[in-house]
Amino acid sequence: MQLIDEIVARKQDLTAWRRDLHAHPETAFEEHRTADIVAEKLKSFGIEVHRGLAKTGVVGTLKAGTGNRAIGLRADMDALDLHELNDFAHKSTYQGKMHGCGHDGHTTMLLGAAQYLANSRKFDGIVHFIFQPAEENLAGGKVMVDDGLFRLFPCESVFGMHNMPGYDIGKFAVRVGPMMASADMFWIKIRGKGAHGAYPHQGIDPVAIGAEIVLAAQHIVGRNVDPLQPAVVSICQFNAGHTTNVIPEEATLSGTARAFSPQVQDLIESRLRQIVTGIAATHGAVAELDYQRRYPPTINTADETELAARAAAAVVGQDNVLRNLAPSMGAEDFAWMLREKPGSYVWIGNGAGEGSCMIHNPHYDFNDEALTIGASYWARLVEMALPAA
Repeated sequence: MQLIDEIVARKQDLTAWRRDLHAHPETAFEEHRTADIVAEKLKSFGIEVHRGLAKTGVVGTLKAGTGNRAIGLRADMDALDLHELNDFAHKSTYQGKMHGCGHDGHTTMLLGAAQYLANSRKFDGIVHFIFQPAEENLAGGKVMVDDGLFRLFPCESVFGMHNMPGYDIGKFAVRVGPMMASADMFWIKIRGKGAHGAYPHQGIDPVAIGAEIVLAAQHIVGRNVDPLQPAVVSICQFNAGHTTNVIPEEATLSGTARAFSPQVQDLIESRLRQIVTGIAATHGAVAELDYQRRYPPTINTADETELAARAAAAVVGQDNVLRNLAPSMGAEDFAWMLREKPGSYVWIGNGAGEGSCMIHNPHYDFNDEALTIGASYWARLVEMALPAA
């Protein structure tokens, strides 16, 4: 590996920063301590700091040379509502909150790159370091865009990175086109007519209607979506009733749908709406569908992905950059930024084999061995995207 010496020399500092963030996790739009730390460090590096986008977002701007071309580098800052089960010294000090997705590492890697670039200034142009809140579930990336991110900080392209357990340390993965799926969320409310469980003919049973809806929804992917177009419809909650001998008045269902194209999203929503209203009407009930498109698909553009792959190869070698991976049915709100600007989203290996576990697991921890690799990648990306004269 060809890591940047100045970044490697600060590995101990990066590890300390990351573990401090891990011990003090903050969830969506509450990242006040984290944002304070990010802003303070950026200022200490001599980087101009802007705060307030999406409530707790931070953007640092660094200019070198005489050029006006600009790119954006994004890291997410928020944690999960998850009780940590690790027992190391830097485990979460906040009950029920945990950095179970590695955003503590993402924030640290971008800070490490910002510190190096502020010292070296081996590029010609402008870099916007985007520290985003609320990636988990609340689409803080969309809020930053809606608040004027790219109007206030114009970028010709934007780049993101996420750690990925299951890939060895020193590996990167990236692909052109869909990298991750959309994430649509839906809620179904069925209103029937309550009755005694012994006299079902006197009521309209929302539980039985809900069961039909669950089964019918499985036919959307199996019989409506083109088999060559990946899609998922999962009903993950079903709530109704309070006791064993009363047919309830209402039942509620909720779930998620995933796809890689707006056309498949349209089809899923349309068919689910027909199923919900049609089955309910068949049985004399009323049902409502609240369907929300939270995250669009994460789509990497070709030129920017080639640049990202070359930057990764400069750090870890061409053989350690995986280009033919399958896209993930997980979702990522960096997609909102990619809807506005060309760019690329890469995965960095967080370790594989014994001792590693997937993100969103109460035993997860970001692998500190990836910190200098990720920070070196960010720095090389900037130097390649905005080469010094």
